[in-house]
Amino acid sequence: MSTAVMLERMAEASPRFKAMIAAVFYLLTFVTGIFALVLVNGRHVANLAGTACYVAVILLSYHLFKAVNRSVSLLAACFSLAGCANDVLSMFNLASYKISSLVFFGTYCLLIGYLIFKSIFLPRILGVLLVIAGLGWMINLSPPIASYLFFPYIAGASALGEIPLLLWLLVVGVNDRRWKEQASGAGE
Repeated sequence: MSTAVMLERMAEASPRFKAMIAAVFYLLTFVTGIFALVLVNGRHVANLAGTACYVAVILLSYHLFKAVNRSVSLLAACFSLAGCANDVLSMFNLASYKISSLVFFGTYCLLIGYLIFKSIFLPRILGVLLVIAGLGWMINLSPPIASYLFFPYIAGASALGEIPLLLWLLVVGVNDRRWKEQASGAGE
């Protein structure tokens, strides 16, 4: 199957299906991240695989949340893609600056949390929880504080926001009718 055919089929897929596919890639990101933490050999491969999965999450999320606000969704995607690029560059000691990628991902979580809260196709509580996760990741602006608080506080805040969202998208997805209603109002 050609890439063009795959992209066409994906474009025709329902928002609920896209949300569930995003959740599968999100889950794969978590799994590869765990492997990257425990593997000695193959750590870079696991990190690169996780980054590739997360790029898929970012792109699918952009499509889902542009129905709420295209500009904010694009800004969120740009921050998260910058975090992915920073991760890859840092992995190979090519980053010319030292900023934690978690700051980029924290900003992403804040923006997506806002979009979820403003959406009519996902429960608002998921947006609130994701904002809490984003605030937790933003503590990485201060590496000494972040290293002191990472377990259990920052990791706990992340889990509090990201795991419910992952499970909701995986099991329920989004409300197709309400997504289309909001997308038509946004000019999609």
